[in-house]
Formats: sequence, C-alpha cells, structure tokens
Amino acid sequence: MDLFVYGIPNCDSVKKGRSWLTDHGLDYQFHDFKKQGVPAAELDTWLAAVGWETLLNRKGTTWRKLDAAVQAGVTDGDSAKKVMLEHASTIKRPVIAWPSGQITAGFTPDQWPA
Repeated sequence: MDLFVYGIPNCDSVKKGRSWLTDHGLDYQFHDFKKQGVPAAELDTWLAAVGWETLLNRKGTTWRKLDAAVQAGVTDGDSAKKVMLEHASTIKRPVIAWPSGQITAGFTPDQWPA
C-alpha cells in the first residue's frame, strides 16, 4: 500500500507535513482537494478512523465564515461529512493514509509512524 497525503498545497500544515515526509525519506502521492475534490469514499474511511470531531477543523477560516445555522447543524458524522464535502477546507489537514492502514489528520508528527 502506498502513502497518500490529502490536502491543499498552500496550507501551512500540509506544507509542514510534506516537508517532514520528504525529510524522513518517505515517498507519497498527493491528492489536492482544490483540484481533485474530496474523495467521498475515502472521507468515510477517515471519519471511521479518526472520528468527525477530530477531522472537522473548527478553528479554520472556512469554518468561521460558515453561516451559524450550518455550524449548529453539525451534530454527528453525517452532518459533518456533508459540510466537509461542500467545503473541503473544513477538513483538518493534512490527512495521511499510511501504508499500515493508519489514518492521521493534522500535522502531528509525534503520532506518525516513521
């Protein structure tokens, strides 16, 4: 299984993550949410692996700009998934699918298998 990194290229966390992987000699394939969209089938896997509370980035600009009713409507995995599919930037980045099958969300190298 390959190493996949999902995110947005100009995101600081994604940049840090990609640099960390390169510095550790790890080859990866990059999936750009802006150009390629959010892969719905993969999103289900991420939600199952890390939970919607972890995967949904409530600290980012995109979340803060959402209508209060939309924010309040996010109460479970299904409602979070809907928002994440419509607003890719609400996904905590980078999402990494490791060759072991582990999924991580965010720049957390202390939790990454190296």
